[in-house]
Amino acid sequence: MLDKSLLVHILSEALKKGGDFAEIYVEEKRITNIFCEDDKIEKINSGREKGAGIRVIKNGNTAYVYTNDLSEGGLLRAARVANQAAIFETKIINKEILLSMKKPGFDMEFERFPEAVALKEKIEYVLAANRAARNVGREIRQVTVTIGDIHKNIQIANSEGDLVEEERARLRLGVNAVASRDGIIQTGYESAGGVCGWELLDTVSFESMAEKAAALALKMLSARPAPTGKMPVVMSAEAGGTMVHEACGHGLEADLVQKGLSVYKNKMGEKVAAQGVTVIDDATLKGKYGSYQFDDEGNNGERTVLIDNGKLVQYLYDYLTAKKDGKKSTGNGRRESYQHKPIPRMSNTFIAPGPYDPEEIVKSTRHGLLVKKMGGGQVNTTNGDFVFEVQEGYIIENGKVKYPVRGATLIGNGPEVLNNIDRVGNDLGFAIGVCGKDGQGVPVSDAQPTIRIKELTIGGTSMQDRP
Repeated sequence: MLDKSLLVHILSEALKKGGDFAEIYVEEKRITNIFCEDDKIEKINSGREKGAGIRVIKNGNTAYVYTNDLSEGGLLRAARVANQAAIFETKIINKEILLSMKKPGFDMEFERFPEAVALKEKIEYVLAANRAARNVGREIRQVTVTIGDIHKNIQIANSEGDLVEEERARLRLGVNAVASRDGIIQTGYESAGGVCGWELLDTVSFESMAEKAAALALKMLSARPAPTGKMPVVMSAEAGGTMVHEACGHGLEADLVQKGLSVYKNKMGEKVAAQGVTVIDDATLKGKYGSYQFDDEGNNGERTVLIDNGKLVQYLYDYLTAKKDGKKSTGNGRRESYQHKPIPRMSNTFIAPGPYDPEEIVKSTRHGLLVKKMGGGQVNTTNGDFVFEVQEGYIIENGKVKYPVRGATLIGNGPEVLNNIDRVGNDLGFAIGVCGKDGQGVPVSDAQPTIRIKELTIGGTSMQDRP
């Protein structure tokens, strides 16, 4: 990475036109992505990339410039473009900057970095998973298997004297199986991943994941059409936290709140969820896909309680939004790469476990829908309205799980759903993903315990199967 004296030189150059704050973000990374479809390896992407982004802030306005030229001359040119883009002052200002290395709040452990694994071995994992999925049944028509890994080193320095360095590795596995019968097409999907090296494959069976995805696709071929109307919904911990991430989490990001694009604007201190519902964002969970020691502005990753027992107590802040509200950053300034400026983003977001046994939650439900796996969806953060697909769902009758249904969608409003939760289980299930916002994608995980929503609108394909 860059020498401390060079970092100070670049920051001083960036501030010469009178900026309030300057920052340099340096990144070096190696990536590999393997994509298998139609029973063969279709694509392999592998490479290295390095670069730096320089940010200058004055009176809340930002100038951001990035370059892949990490020579002193290249970085100085980028710094000058950044300070000239803002046109803050005509006179030259010199500010003394003393950088001090910050310590992380917790340690990361990596046993097998991606480059220590031969490409041939990675391909063998992919092909074995592909075979496992296809061997589940003849009605499996298509299988897509992906593996992606990244090994990244970052360095961040700013004019307030902060200097951080962090090494990160992530691994992601995915299997999508498609089954068809008599014109009916269904899919099954499984994924796993974390902030870790290839040691993940010592604890997670890629072949078992593939078999599970294929088995789900086959099971859904025999599922009945989903009923429609309003009914109780039990969301299993297996479903992950898609609901809390999309329908709640984005609305708690401070930039959306400040722009008036969040249903949670002006709700601080108010009841926004049922009693017993606590929502947390925690970047310090070891091994989880959204974890980090430092955010992409050099702030320590933190555990932030957003909703405490139903009451809104905090938003997710980066440096800029925190300054605007007179707050401290919550360590949620994140960026996709050196080519992007940081913005408030979630890390690992979840509803905290409660006191109820998950089996008892189902047994106490006279009729309703049990959701075990979520699909895609859409959310309007301004008012909280959402529509989510259900990939795996079952009808509950008299407290028992009866039969699978397909084609269900969940239609509702995030704040209303949080207020209509009447049971919170004592389990917790995580899911992983890449969250998109403002043209940037960052790795996240989300989770929830088994919860029961007293009433939710179900969009489906038939009324005939409604209990």
